[in-house]
Amino acid sequence: MNLRKRHNRIPAEVQTSAMNDIMFFLLLFFLIASAITNPNVIKLLLPKSSSGQAVSKKTISVTITQDLKYTVNNKPVKIEDMQATLMTYKQQTAELTIVLAVDRTVSIQNVVQIMDIAQKMNIKLVLATEPKG
Repeated sequence: MNLRKRHNRIPAEVQTSAMNDIMFFLLLFFLIASAITNPNVIKLLLPKSSSGQAVSKKTISVTITQDLKYTVNNKPVKIEDMQATLMTYKQQTAELTIVLAVDRTVSIQNVVQIMDIAQKMNIKLVLATEPKG
């Protein structure tokens, strides 16, 4: 039985200096990627439809979020000011279409308010949906 210590053994070490570089580059990549994404996007859960069509004319987007916040082209608008806001867009172009994106949890009464305003102003209105699948 040999109980003597071995003095020529090389200690086991893990080099982590390259790991710091990798983590720095990953952090930098995700910071740049998050800055490029559009921060003005409003997340909605749209209802699904199998007969959806794309709208190609001059369109503006009107959204109603789950907490009943109204936006026109990603700018917050009160429901009382909606007709005046839509009138400024109507004056810019003769043939205007509203793409109405509404969260699926919103009451139909809030949707009908926007539909009434569009009908009074003789503006076409399309309800935005997600494709089924």
